[in-house]
This record gives sequence, structure tokens and C-alpha cells, in this order.
Amino acid sequence: MKKTIIIFSIIFMCTVSAQNSVVKQFSDALADVAEKANPAVVTIMTETVMEMKSFHGGFPFDQFGFSPKNKPQRKYRGRALGSGVIVNKEKGYILTNNHVIDKAEEINVKLMDKRIFSATVIGKDPKTDLAVLQIETDDLTSLNLGDSDELRVGEWVMAVGSPFSENLSHTVTTGIVSALGRSNVFSGDHYENFIQTDAAINPGNSGGALLNMSGELVGINTAIATGGYEKANRGVGFAIPVNMVKKVMNDLIEHGYVVRAWLGVYIQEVNDDVAKALDLDTRDGALVSSIVEDSPAEKAGLEEGDVIIQFGERTVMNPANLKNIVSSTPSSTRREVTIIRDGKTKTLYVTLEELKENEAQSLAAQTQTEVLGLTVKNITPEDRERYELDDVDGVVVTNVEPESKAAREGLRPGDVITRVGTRRISSKKEFSKELKREKNTDSVLLLVKRENISRFYTLER
Repeated sequence: MKKTIIIFSIIFMCTVSAQNSVVKQFSDALADVAEKANPAVVTIMTETVMEMKSFHGGFPFDQFGFSPKNKPQRKYRGRALGSGVIVNKEKGYILTNNHVIDKAEEINVKLMDKRIFSATVIGKDPKTDLAVLQIETDDLTSLNLGDSDELRVGEWVMAVGSPFSENLSHTVTTGIVSALGRSNVFSGDHYENFIQTDAAINPGNSGGALLNMSGELVGINTAIATGGYEKANRGVGFAIPVNMVKKVMNDLIEHGYVVRAWLGVYIQEVNDDVAKALDLDTRDGALVSSIVEDSPAEKAGLEEGDVIIQFGERTVMNPANLKNIVSSTPSSTRREVTIIRDGKTKTLYVTLEELKENEAQSLAAQTQTEVLGLTVKNITPEDRERYELDDVDGVVVTNVEPESKAAREGLRPGDVITRVGTRRISSKKEFSKELKREKNTDSVLLLVKRENISRFYTLER
């Protein structure tokens, strides 16, 4: 009996010792990562000049009750704080968020050793919320870029930055990767593929480093979700994956702007209702709801109603995923596109083109066309349900400018334009075509259907 107790005691002590050893190794690993990363993380301090109208005596009206004319402008200096990561110690390149330095008139970078340098903006990209700065100095430390595609949900990560205050610079927090591939965090015109983490991220952490346990940069901390009005950590933070960062950074350094490829489609989610309506076996992919005229998509033969399930060698999970795949593909390259059309799988070949500024504007609103004070779009199943439309063909009005001729004539969202001039239309493309045909006239005649009643409207150009 005594011998058994001794054996169990030895086993227990060995187990406790082994556990303590594992904890110590993990603790040492975290400390090693922090020690390596801290010198490469910087605090970014910006100043912005704002102009505000000055009021007499602090009030907007004079003693007679009239607003004074020629109000003098008073200038105020606004200060903001953010973080950044040195990624090239030889050239002094620093990665940060665009929103940290946007509109700043003065940008200063403070290193861990308390040296302060004025920074130059090399380039910035609002669509990914990234910017590259440069400082001129020696004796810098930079971080190695990792591979964010290798991250797994549940993996430990570390965030480093300057939350709330310059005095709290180089704050280290740890957590796990909570999710991957998050999108629609900002808005639909952004390129998003966020890493979600529960490592504490707060205001001031923007632009700071997200590191894996090898001490490699895997993301740039960018945003938080609080679930309320208080701008503080609630365990839901987002970082731009470094594999997206690499292309943007290289383009900004080389060109001063980001070179993106263009497909020319408007796409939406394949939800359960869409999948059932199209008799699809999958909820993955991107449903094409509109094609931009003369775009690579139109030239390749893509049609409205196609579901893109594969682009090149990459499976398309959702619209945001396809958007990121296309934008990161070199322009002028030819890619195989797998689609589902009328229940059958089909392969097309598309040659991408570089996204120009006018095409970017087209893409930003490619679902809709704005003309004559009206915003119109192709009719989708969702539109038919929202506006209670029957099987009418045409384009649906989604917005009417308040001071426009269309508004004065009484047009409103939900109206369906079925004819332009003497010709019937069934799509936004046909709508635009017929408007061009009528371009030499002083006014355009539209046949509008509302609640099963049609009426002609004449709108002056």
C-alpha cells in the first residue's frame, strides 16, 4: 500500500512538473514574440487643421437677431493617434491604416526608443484602408511578413499598438483567431477579407501589428465592433491579412496607387432563397445580377443569372471573396471561370483589364444608373418582393433626387420604367441605350408603371 502511494505521488509530481514546464514554455514564447516585435511597432501622431465659423459673442446671431455676414474663419488643430509597423528598415517604410493619416497636414512617427521623425506619405488606398509612410533614419527594426493564408481559427495571435494614448504605446495583448474571411465590416465598396480576433484592440491600435507565434506579421489591426456606442474593445477586432497587404504595399511603393484588375459584374450572395429558385446544390459562389457594358465579363460571355463558382484555380465562396480574387489578379491575364447557368456547369475564359478611375466609379454603382434625377437598376427577385411588382419588364426606380424634374413630376422609388420614347425596355443596358438614342432631344418620354397602372412622363434634360 505504501509503495502504491509513493508511485502515485511520483506520477502526480511529474504531471504537475510537466504542466508547469508547458506553461513556462508558452509564457516564454509570448515574451519572445513581444520582445522581437516591439521595436518595429511605432506610434503615429497626426495634426489636422480644421476651419470653423466664428460667432459674435459665441452666438450665431447679432443683437438684432440676424446672422452676421462674412463670418471670420477660425482655425483649430485636431490631433489624432494611431500605430504603424516598420516593414523595411533600410528604406524606412511603415505600414499603417489610411484612416490614421487621411487628411493629416503633419505626420510624426515615434519609435520605441523615443526618437521622433516627420513622415512622408508614399501612397494610400482607401479601398483597403492601407497606407505606406516613410521616415529617413538609420538603426531601425522591421518585422518579417508571414503567410496569413496559413492562419487557423483558434490559433494564438498577438496585437501590438498604442491604444488611447501616446503614453500607452507598445501595449501588447494576446488572443486567438476568432474567424477568417470576414467581409461587409465597413461597406460594399471596400476590399475586405478580415481576420477576426479577440486580442484586445482599442482606438489607437489602428495600423498596429497582428503577429503569429513565430513573431511574423500576419495582419494590420484596423477596426473593432463594440455592439454599442462606446468605442472600446468587446472582444471583436479585425485585421487586414498580410497577404492582401503585400500587393497593396508593393503597388503603393512602386506606382503610388493600387493596380487592380476589372471583371465588370455586379454580384450578390447565393442565399437559401436564391439557391432554391435556381435549383442549386450549393450556397457558395457569386450570383451575377448585372453586367457592365463593354467589360471583360461581357466580352467573355457572362450573363445575368450566372453563378460564378470558380475563378482560375480558386473556389469562389461569396461575392466579397470573388471581388478580392479578381482585384489581386494581374490585369491582362486570362483566367478560366466556372459558372452555373440554367442548372448546368459551364466554363468560360475571361481576360481581365486594369481597373481605371472611370471604371471604378462605374463599379461602385454598377447596379444602378443615375440620369434625369433618377437612379434605376435591373429588377431582381428581391425588388419584386420589396416593391410588390408583378412580372412587368423594365427598370425599377430606386431613388429620386429631391429637386429634380423627376421629383417635381411625381416619380418615386418602386416605379417601373417600361418604355423610353417609343421603344420598350427590359434592362438597364437597354434603358441606357435608348437614352443615348434620344440624346439630341430636349426631353425624354418615359412610360412608367405603378400599381398596375401605366402613365407617360416627359422629363426635360
